[in-house]
Amino acid sequence: MWTRLREDVRVVFERDPAAKNWLEVLLCYPGLHALWIHRVSHWLYRRRRYTLARLISHLGRFLTGIEIHPGARVGSRVFIDHGMGVVIGETAEIGDDCTLYQGVTLGGTGKERGKRHPTLEPEVIVGVGAKVLGPITVGRNSRVGGGAVVVRDVPPNCTVVGIPGRVVVRDGRRVDPLAHGDLPDPVQEALRSMQRTIDRLEARLQELEDRARAARETQEQADVRQAAAGS
Repeated sequence: MWTRLREDVRVVFERDPAAKNWLEVLLCYPGLHALWIHRVSHWLYRRRRYTLARLISHLGRFLTGIEIHPGARVGSRVFIDHGMGVVIGETAEIGDDCTLYQGVTLGGTGKERGKRHPTLEPEVIVGVGAKVLGPITVGRNSRVGGGAVVVRDVPPNCTVVGIPGRVVVRDGRRVDPLAHGDLPDPVQEALRSMQRTIDRLEARLQELEDRARAARETQEQADVRQAAAGS
């Protein structure tokens, strides 16, 4: 147990340059406190002491501002930095060496039962305010940008941004998020389809206007000739 506690503190020093000394980390890092409290509540939850587990979890939320359901599985060397507002659902799974920042939600998308929260593979970083929703998997060593809303699986070694989340970097190289096989964005595809339809309609309308103008000019010329012949 003491080995793991020392490991938790060491992780803070490794990932937060603001950490100055051990006493400060032990007393002033709510992300660390939330993880310690979660381990107790998770231990009870696995032994079907559900009410007591939830009570301890609720106490942890009150003390830290971080809500971790006692059923969530959290790996080793996880770091929650500036964790106010972090919410982690019951069936969420967080792999080793992951980092979560303020306002992150690992949530569900409805009232379905069973696995309904995300899985973060090891070494994933989830940025400020990002929402990862549903029973999806974020692959190893991937990054979720601040404010992103991710509702589909993310391959390993990718960076995801936007609403809905789309891959913009894969294996260290920028990618076209609309290229074949790179998680096409259905919203952008719908907008492109609408734009193509509008372009076709505008071209057709212009063609009809040109025909109508030519017909009017022809009729006007015919009227002028007829009037000249009558005079």
